[in-house]
Amino acid sequence: MAELVLAAMFLPVSHFGISSTALRAWLVGRVGERAYLGLYSVVTIGAFFWLVRSYRLAETELLWIAPPSIRWLAIVMVFIGVVLAVVGVTTPNPTVVGADALFGQPGVVHGVVRITRNPFLWGVGLWALAHILVGGDTASILLFASVGSLGLVGAPLLDAKKAKQHPERWRSFSAATSSVPFLAIAQGRQRFALNELGLWRLAVGVAVFALLLFSHPWLSGVSPVVW
Repeated sequence: MAELVLAAMFLPVSHFGISSTALRAWLVGRVGERAYLGLYSVVTIGAFFWLVRSYRLAETELLWIAPPSIRWLAIVMVFIGVVLAVVGVTTPNPTVVGADALFGQPGVVHGVVRITRNPFLWGVGLWALAHILVGGDTASILLFASVGSLGLVGAPLLDAKKAKQHPERWRSFSAATSSVPFLAIAQGRQRFALNELGLWRLAVGVAVFALLLFSHPWLSGVSPVVW
C-alpha cells in the first residue's frame, strides 16, 4: 500500500509540477518545445504505469459497498464523462495544448465549448469520481483520486495558466464560457446548441462508452451493471 500511496501522489505532482510551474518554461528554454513535450509524455506514461502496477499489487481494505442505486448513478456519470471527453478532444478549443492561436479566431466558442471550456478534464474527473463511488476500497480510492485530480484540479490550473499567457483574449473567452459544465448557460452568458456538438462526435462518444461498459468484466473482472 505504501508504494501505491507514493505512486498516487507522484502522478499529479509530476504532472502539475512540470506543466503548471516555471519549470516548464525553463525546460522549454533548455531543450525546445518538441523535446519538452516528448519528455513530458514519457514522465506521464511512466507515472501511469507505476500507478496501475502499484494498484494491482497493493493490499486493500473495503470501506463501503455501493448499493445498486449508486452503481447506476456511476454508470450515468461515466457515460457523461466519456461523451464529454470524446466530444472535447475532437472539438477545436484554445485551451488544448498547442491551440492557443484559436483564441483570436471568431466563433471559437462553439459546440461543447459553450457547455464547458474544459470538456476533456471534466470528463476524466467525472469518470474517476464514479469509480470512487462504486469502488469503496482504499486502493481504488487512491487510484481514481490520483487520476481524477488531473481533471478536477487541472481545470482551474489550466485556466489560470491561460489567463496569464493571454490576459486580454482570456478575459473575452472566459466571459463567454465556464469551466463548470452548463454554468455559463445557466447564468445566461451562453446558450446551449445541440446541433453544434456534431452527430458523429456524439456517436463516437456513445460507442466508446458502450465498448468500455461491455468490456469492463474482461478488463477488471467486475461487471458495472447490476439488476
